[in-house]
Amino acid sequence: MTILVIGATGRVGHHVVDQLVTRGATVRVLTRDPSKAKFPPGVEVAQGDLLDIDSLRAAFTGVRTLFLLNAVTGDEFTQAIITLNIAREAGVERLVYLSVIHADRFVNVPHFAVKLGAERMIEQMGFSATILRPSYFIDNEWVIKDVVLNHGVYPMPIGGKGVAMVDARDIAEVAAIELIRRDQAPGKLPLETINLVGPDTLTGADVAAIWSDVLGRPVAYAGDDPSGFEQTMAGFMPKWMAYEMRLMAERYVSDGMIPEAGDVERLTRILGRPLHTYRDVAKGIAVSSK
Repeated sequence: MTILVIGATGRVGHHVVDQLVTRGATVRVLTRDPSKAKFPPGVEVAQGDLLDIDSLRAAFTGVRTLFLLNAVTGDEFTQAIITLNIAREAGVERLVYLSVIHADRFVNVPHFAVKLGAERMIEQMGFSATILRPSYFIDNEWVIKDVVLNHGVYPMPIGGKGVAMVDARDIAEVAAIELIRRDQAPGKLPLETINLVGPDTLTGADVAAIWSDVLGRPVAYAGDDPSGFEQTMAGFMPKWMAYEMRLMAERYVSDGMIPEAGDVERLTRILGRPLHTYRDVAKGIAVSSK
Protein backbone atom coordinates (compact mmCIF):
# COMPACT_ATOMS: atom_id res chain seq x y z
CA MET A 1 0.00 0.00 0.00
CA THR A 2 0.93 3.64 -0.47
CA ILE A 3 2.39 6.03 2.10
CA LEU A 4 1.20 9.61 1.59
CA VAL A 5 3.67 12.32 2.62
CA ILE A 6 2.21 15.74 3.35
CA GLY A 7 4.82 18.45 3.80
CA ALA A 8 7.19 16.71 1.38
CA THR A 9 8.99 19.76 -0.02
CA GLY A 10 10.31 21.22 3.25
CA ARG A 11 13.58 20.68 5.07
CA VAL A 12 12.28 17.57 6.85
CA GLY A 13 9.75 16.29 4.31
CA HIS A 14 12.11 15.81 1.38
CA HIS A 15 14.41 13.74 3.60
CA VAL A 16 11.40 11.63 4.67
CA VAL A 17 10.61 10.91 1.02
CA ASP A 18 14.22 9.97 0.29
CA GLN A 19 14.38 7.66 3.32
CA LEU A 20 11.13 5.94 2.38
CA VAL A 21 12.24 5.39 -1.21
CA THR A 22 15.58 4.00 -0.01
CA ARG A 23 13.63 1.53 2.12
CA GLY A 24 11.51 0.39 -0.83
CA ALA A 25 8.22 2.04 0.14
CA THR A 26 5.54 3.10 -2.34
CA VAL A 27 5.33 6.87 -1.86
CA ARG A 28 2.89 9.57 -2.92
CA VAL A 29 3.39 13.26 -2.10
CA LEU A 30 0.90 16.11 -2.04
CA THR A 31 2.16 19.44 -3.35
CA ARG A 32 0.62 22.68 -4.62
CA ASP A 33 2.94 22.93 -7.61
CA PRO A 34 4.25 19.64 -9.03
CA SER A 35 6.37 21.50 -11.60
CA LYS A 36 8.59 22.80 -8.78
CA ALA A 37 8.81 19.52 -6.91
CA LYS A 38 11.84 17.29 -7.43
CA PHE A 39 11.52 13.78 -6.03
CA PRO A 40 13.26 10.44 -6.66
CA PRO A 41 12.02 8.29 -9.56
CA GLY A 42 8.91 6.32 -8.73
CA VAL A 43 7.42 8.86 -6.33
CA GLU A 44 3.85 9.68 -7.31
CA VAL A 45 3.01 13.39 -7.18
CA ALA A 46 -0.53 14.56 -6.40
CA GLN A 47 -1.44 18.20 -6.87
CA GLY A 48 -3.49 20.03 -4.25
CA ASP A 49 -3.43 21.53 -0.78
CA LEU A 50 -4.96 20.86 2.60
CA LEU A 51 -7.88 23.25 2.13
CA ASP A 52 -8.84 21.85 -1.29
CA ILE A 53 -11.14 19.03 -0.22
CA ASP A 54 -11.50 17.42 -3.64
CA SER A 55 -7.74 17.24 -4.24
CA LEU A 56 -7.16 16.02 -0.68
CA ARG A 57 -9.71 13.23 -1.09
CA ALA A 58 -8.09 12.22 -4.37
CA ALA A 59 -4.64 12.16 -2.78
CA PHE A 60 -5.84 9.70 -0.13
CA THR A 61 -7.14 7.16 -2.67
CA GLY A 62 -5.34 3.86 -2.09
CA VAL A 63 -3.34 5.18 0.87
CA ARG A 64 -2.81 3.13 4.03
CA THR A 65 -0.35 5.29 5.99
CA LEU A 66 0.09 9.05 6.35
CA PHE A 67 2.98 11.33 7.26
CA LEU A 68 1.56 14.70 8.28
CA LEU A 69 3.70 17.81 8.60
CA ASN A 70 1.82 21.11 8.81
CA ALA A 71 3.76 24.28 8.09
CA VAL A 72 3.41 27.20 10.51
CA THR A 73 0.60 29.23 8.95
CA GLY A 74 -2.31 31.26 10.24
CA ASP A 75 -4.70 28.40 9.43
CA GLU A 76 -2.46 25.52 10.50
CA PHE A 77 -5.01 24.08 12.92
CA THR A 78 -7.79 24.10 10.34
CA GLN A 79 -5.51 22.32 7.89
CA ALA A 80 -4.61 19.67 10.48
CA ILE A 81 -8.22 19.02 11.51
CA ILE A 82 -9.44 18.75 7.92
CA THR A 83 -6.59 16.45 6.91
CA LEU A 84 -7.15 14.11 9.86
CA ASN A 85 -10.88 13.97 9.13
CA ILE A 86 -10.31 13.23 5.44
CA ALA A 87 -7.78 10.56 6.39
CA ARG A 88 -10.32 8.87 8.63
CA GLU A 89 -13.00 9.23 5.94
CA ALA A 90 -10.64 7.46 3.49
CA GLY A 91 -10.08 4.61 5.95
CA VAL A 92 -6.51 5.60 6.86
CA GLU A 93 -5.66 4.66 10.45
CA ARG A 94 -1.85 4.55 10.37
CA LEU A 95 -0.13 7.87 10.93
CA VAL A 96 3.10 9.61 11.83
CA TYR A 97 2.56 13.21 12.90
CA LEU A 98 5.30 15.81 13.27
CA SER A 99 4.53 17.83 16.39
CA VAL A 100 7.01 19.75 18.55
CA ILE A 101 8.75 19.07 21.85
CA HIS A 102 7.04 20.59 24.92
CA ALA A 103 3.82 21.11 22.93
CA ASP A 104 1.96 20.47 26.18
CA ARG A 105 3.96 23.11 28.08
CA PHE A 106 4.67 25.99 25.67
CA VAL A 107 0.97 26.53 25.02
CA ASN A 108 1.27 30.34 24.76
CA VAL A 109 3.19 29.81 21.49
CA PRO A 110 0.53 29.45 18.76
CA HIS A 111 2.03 26.64 16.70
CA PHE A 112 2.84 24.65 19.86
CA ALA A 113 -0.79 24.96 20.97
CA VAL A 114 -1.95 23.95 17.48
CA LYS A 115 0.18 20.83 17.52
CA LEU A 116 -1.05 19.89 20.98
CA GLY A 117 -4.61 20.20 19.68
CA ALA A 118 -3.78 17.95 16.74
CA GLU A 119 -2.15 15.43 19.10
CA ARG A 120 -5.34 15.30 21.17
CA MET A 121 -7.44 14.82 18.05
CA ILE A 122 -5.19 11.98 16.86
CA GLU A 123 -5.58 10.26 20.24
CA GLN A 124 -9.34 10.77 20.50
CA MET A 125 -9.94 9.57 16.94
CA GLY A 126 -8.09 6.37 17.70
CA PHE A 127 -5.37 6.53 15.06
CA SER A 128 -2.52 4.03 15.14
CA ALA A 129 -0.01 6.85 15.41
CA THR A 130 3.50 7.83 16.26
CA ILE A 131 3.73 11.44 17.40
CA LEU A 132 7.19 12.87 16.81
CA ARG A 133 8.15 15.84 18.97
CA PRO A 134 11.32 17.48 17.60
CA SER A 135 13.36 20.13 19.32
CA TYR A 136 14.75 23.21 17.54
CA PHE A 137 16.15 22.26 14.12
CA ILE A 138 19.92 22.60 13.70
CA ASP A 139 19.11 23.28 10.04
CA ASN A 140 17.65 26.66 11.02
CA GLU A 141 21.23 27.83 11.39
CA TRP A 142 21.50 28.09 7.60
CA VAL A 143 19.11 31.04 7.85
CA ILE A 144 21.36 32.99 10.25
CA LYS A 145 24.74 31.84 8.94
CA ASP A 146 25.59 35.18 7.30
CA VAL A 147 25.27 36.96 10.64
CA VAL A 148 27.63 34.44 12.23
CA LEU A 149 30.12 34.33 9.36
CA ASN A 150 30.16 38.02 8.43
CA HIS A 151 29.56 39.73 11.77
CA GLY A 152 30.92 37.28 14.35
CA VAL A 153 27.65 37.15 16.28
CA TYR A 154 25.35 34.24 17.06
CA PRO A 155 21.94 35.97 17.00
CA MET A 156 19.46 33.32 18.16
CA PRO A 157 18.25 34.06 21.73
CA ILE A 158 18.30 30.46 22.99
CA GLY A 159 19.28 31.36 26.56
CA GLY A 160 21.27 29.66 29.26
CA LYS A 161 19.07 26.68 30.15
CA GLY A 162 20.05 24.73 27.03
CA VAL A 163 18.48 23.54 23.78
CA ALA A 164 19.05 20.02 22.41
CA MET A 165 18.98 20.97 18.72
CA VAL A 166 18.17 18.14 16.32
CA ASP A 167 19.23 17.56 12.73
CA ALA A 168 16.45 17.30 10.10
CA ARG A 169 18.10 14.14 8.72
CA ASP A 170 17.66 12.42 12.08
CA ILE A 171 14.03 13.57 12.30
CA ALA A 172 13.32 12.24 8.82
CA GLU A 173 14.98 8.89 9.31
CA VAL A 174 13.07 8.22 12.53
CA ALA A 175 9.88 9.27 10.73
CA ALA A 176 10.56 6.85 7.87
CA ILE A 177 11.34 4.00 10.24
CA GLU A 178 8.09 4.61 12.11
CA LEU A 179 6.05 4.98 8.92
CA ILE A 180 7.27 1.66 7.57
CA ARG A 181 6.86 -0.05 10.96
CA ARG A 182 3.24 1.05 11.15
CA ASP A 183 2.53 0.46 7.45
CA GLN A 184 3.80 -3.13 7.60
CA ALA A 185 2.28 -4.04 10.96
CA PRO A 186 -0.30 -6.85 10.73
CA GLY A 187 -2.68 -4.90 12.95
CA LYS A 188 -3.22 -1.68 14.84
CA LEU A 189 -0.28 -0.54 16.96
CA PRO A 190 -0.67 1.58 20.11
CA LEU A 191 -0.14 5.35 20.15
CA GLU A 192 3.48 6.31 20.82
CA THR A 193 5.25 9.64 21.37
CA ILE A 194 8.96 10.11 20.64
CA ASN A 195 11.00 13.17 21.56
CA LEU A 196 13.47 14.04 18.78
CA VAL A 197 16.54 15.75 20.19
CA GLY A 198 20.21 16.22 19.48
CA PRO A 199 23.04 14.60 21.42
CA ASP A 200 24.12 17.86 23.08
CA THR A 201 22.11 20.36 25.12
CA LEU A 202 23.67 23.72 24.27
CA THR A 203 23.29 27.24 25.65
CA GLY A 204 23.73 30.40 23.60
CA ALA A 205 27.25 30.74 24.97
CA ASP A 206 28.00 27.10 24.11
CA VAL A 207 26.91 27.60 20.50
CA ALA A 208 28.98 30.78 20.15
CA ALA A 209 32.00 28.87 21.50
CA ILE A 210 31.49 26.10 18.92
CA TRP A 211 31.38 28.66 16.11
CA SER A 212 34.50 30.37 17.48
CA ASP A 213 36.33 27.06 17.43
CA VAL A 214 35.07 26.06 13.96
CA LEU A 215 35.89 29.44 12.40
CA GLY A 216 39.09 30.07 14.31
CA ARG A 217 37.98 33.56 15.36
CA PRO A 218 35.73 34.99 18.07
CA VAL A 219 31.97 34.68 17.75
CA ALA A 220 29.89 36.35 20.45
CA TYR A 221 26.46 35.37 21.72
CA ALA A 222 24.03 38.27 21.11
CA GLY A 223 22.17 37.68 24.38
CA ASP A 224 18.75 36.63 25.58
CA ASP A 225 16.67 39.71 24.68
CA PRO A 226 14.22 38.63 21.93
CA SER A 227 13.32 42.18 20.81
CA GLY A 228 16.00 42.43 18.15
CA PHE A 229 15.28 38.88 17.02
CA GLU A 230 11.61 39.74 16.48
CA GLN A 231 12.53 42.84 14.48
CA THR A 232 14.92 40.85 12.29
CA MET A 233 12.34 38.12 11.64
CA ALA A 234 9.72 40.75 10.74
CA GLY A 235 11.99 41.81 7.88
CA PHE A 236 11.28 38.64 5.89
CA MET A 237 8.12 37.08 7.37
CA PRO A 238 4.68 38.34 8.45
CA LYS A 239 4.72 40.31 11.69
CA TRP A 240 2.36 37.86 13.38
CA MET A 241 4.82 35.06 12.62
CA ALA A 242 7.80 37.11 13.80
CA TYR A 243 5.95 37.72 17.07
CA GLU A 244 5.25 34.01 17.36
CA MET A 245 8.99 33.32 16.89
CA ARG A 246 9.66 35.81 19.69
CA LEU A 247 7.26 33.96 21.99
CA MET A 248 9.06 30.72 21.19
CA ALA A 249 12.46 32.30 21.88
CA GLU A 250 11.20 33.56 25.23
CA ARG A 251 10.41 29.97 26.18
CA TYR A 252 13.89 28.88 25.10
CA VAL A 253 15.25 31.42 27.56
CA SER A 254 12.86 30.67 30.42
CA ASP A 255 12.63 26.88 30.06
CA GLY A 256 15.11 25.60 27.49
CA MET A 257 14.44 22.57 25.31
CA ILE A 258 15.92 19.85 27.44
CA PRO A 259 15.60 16.12 26.68
CA GLU A 260 13.95 13.73 29.05
CA ALA A 261 16.02 10.93 30.55
CA GLY A 262 16.75 8.29 27.94
CA ASP A 263 15.74 10.32 24.87
CA VAL A 264 19.17 10.35 23.25
CA GLU A 265 19.75 6.67 23.95
CA ARG A 266 16.33 5.77 22.52
CA LEU A 267 16.98 7.65 19.28
CA THR A 268 20.45 6.14 18.93
CA ARG A 269 18.91 2.71 19.32
CA ILE A 270 16.16 3.40 16.74
CA LEU A 271 18.64 4.74 14.19
CA GLY A 272 21.41 2.27 14.93
CA ARG A 273 23.97 5.09 14.76
CA PRO A 274 25.00 8.26 16.61
CA LEU A 275 22.92 11.41 16.17
CA HIS A 276 24.26 14.28 14.09
CA THR A 277 25.95 16.96 16.22
CA TYR A 278 25.71 20.72 16.11
CA ARG A 279 29.48 20.97 15.64
CA ASP A 280 29.40 18.80 12.52
CA VAL A 281 26.63 20.93 10.99
CA ALA A 282 28.50 24.13 11.84
CA LYS A 283 31.61 22.73 10.13
CA GLY A 284 29.54 21.91 7.05
CA ILE A 285 28.10 25.43 6.91
CA ALA A 286 31.56 26.95 7.28
CA VAL A 287 33.06 24.77 4.53
CA SER A 288 30.20 25.35 2.10
CA SER A 289 30.41 29.11 2.59
CA LYS A 290 34.07 29.42 1.60
